[in-house]
Amino acid sequence: MAEPLTKPKRPPQNRTGLTDTGVKKAADKSARTRAREFALQGLYQHLVGQNPADSIDAFTRDLVGFHKADSAHFDALLHGCIESEPTLDAAIVPLLDRKMAEISPVEHAILWIGAYEFTHCVDVPYRVVINECIELAKAFGGTDGHKYVNGVLHKMAPSLRAKEVAADQSRQA
Repeated sequence: MAEPLTKPKRPPQNRTGLTDTGVKKAADKSARTRAREFALQGLYQHLVGQNPADSIDAFTRDLVGFHKADSAHFDALLHGCIESEPTLDAAIVPLLDRKMAEISPVEHAILWIGAYEFTHCVDVPYRVVINECIELAKAFGGTDGHKYVNGVLHKMAPSLRAKEVAADQSRQA
């Protein structure tokens, strides 16, 4: 008699909440993370197409999944970054190793989000701001864009969140 065929055992699945590329799965994203993603897409439209904030806002609210985003945070980021363009760029440009025109629009928008959250969203810890921006750059930016964003935001944090950074450094010492 022939022995019954048995299927080879598969290794157990690893459910880390990350996709193959290391990005969070959609189901695991917070409402604020989603708001940042939609704001990034809107800021990209503004940087590349010079689209006005109101038309970007109306278009974005009709996108699939927007209902799961924190709409108040999206509003603050999209409208706040566009209204504060000169101020945000003034905080970013001295920290760059190249001209702003040489930065991709995706990384430019992510740096705006980071600078805006550092100055206007003090309820979000600076390390969370940096981490969220790195994740945006990994998901939407160029190959090593997240490294560039990380470097710029780490240089920016002490000037915009001095007390918080100092307290964090003293805890680590």
